[in-house]
This record gives sequence, structure tokens and C-alpha cells, in this order.
Amino acid sequence: MNKIHHSAYELLQSIPDGATILIGGFGTAGQPAELIDHLIETGAEDLTIVCNNAGNGDYGLAKLLKAGRVKKMVCSFPRQSDSWVFDELYRAGKIELELVPQGNLACRIQAAGMGLGAVFTPTGYGTLLAEGKETRHIDGKDYVLELPIKADFALIKAHKGDRWGNLIYNKSARNFGPIMAMAAAITIAQVAEVVELGELDPEHIVTPGIFVQHVVHC
Repeated sequence: MNKIHHSAYELLQSIPDGATILIGGFGTAGQPAELIDHLIETGAEDLTIVCNNAGNGDYGLAKLLKAGRVKKMVCSFPRQSDSWVFDELYRAGKIELELVPQGNLACRIQAAGMGLGAVFTPTGYGTLLAEGKETRHIDGKDYVLELPIKADFALIKAHKGDRWGNLIYNKSARNFGPIMAMAAAITIAQVAEVVELGELDPEHIVTPGIFVQHVVHC
């Protein structure tokens, strides 16, 4: 079994128009920018992107937005000082936004990876984010029902990977990568280094290869 692939572009050509894609990263930390660049080259469009934020400057995810390939963003932090690409698209009505509190975003992605039907969370109760959603009073507290976020593909970045797809991460670049790998039908991991089987300490592996279909050295 060898999940190492030498052409990210060839892999990403399998992503169809209209796909839902989980993209790892907390800002630029852990963002699989090289995979995103190749995704732009494929020409896939009308994409729904799930990510912590909506791009920084003209880099990575922001470049994908600028190319006009994204119809909807699902994220927790769409605006910051360098989010001018998203801001311009949103103000012009050229992109949809589903705003999800950061903890709920992680929880919903994790729920999909664990095969849960839904989760109840207190975050968002009594706000506009809870409108139209089921609520419940449990053990003295009010909760909102949130549905899992699953995807056709996950694009993530790891520090090291082996040919079985086992991954370890570099400090905070880990962020959403592990749970996104679990919540997608196909996970493509960009790694800084490919190592031989056995070089990764089993106790240090964060994402087991069962959740990863392809590994690319970028």
C-alpha cells in the first residue's frame, strides 16, 4: 500500500464542480497553500469551502476566492485586516457566507468524522445564528441543535507522512487538520517530508493513515 502521489495537480483534477471541500489552517498556519494553487489550476468552480477563516491577503485560500471558484464559505472568522478579497466578493453579492462559531465549527466537523447525527451546543443560543434551528432545554441549560459538516474532500497540511498515510503535525499548524481528515470522503495531505515506514513513533502519530487517501510532498 502506497498513498504517496507525485502530482498534486493530477490528484486535484478529480475534484468536480460543486464539491464541498474542508481546507485546514488557522489563518496561514497549517494552510495547504500548494494544494490550493493546484486546485485553482484544475478549473473546478462553484465550490463550497469550509475553513476557519476566509483567506489572508492574496495568498492560498484568498487566491482561490479571487479566482471566482468559490460560491459559498463556511467559516468562523471571515473578516480581518487582510481579508480584502472576501470582503469585496461578499459586498458585491458574489459569495455566500455561513457563519459558524469556532467551537461549533470544530464540533460539527468532528461529529461528521465520528458518525454522529447531530450535536447540541449552548453556543449561539438566543442569537441570529440559532434562528430556524431546533433548541432544547437540558439539565438547566439551553442548547441549539447543530448538524455535522461533512465534505467530499479535505485538503490539509502536515509536517511528516509515510506511504500508509500516517501523519504528524508541526505545533499550531495541526489545528483543524486531524478532524477534517476524518470528516471527508477523500483526504489529500500535503506534507513537508515523506518518511519511511517505522520512522514515525506510533505514540506521536496524530492522524492514522485510515483517514488519509493521498499524500503529496510539497
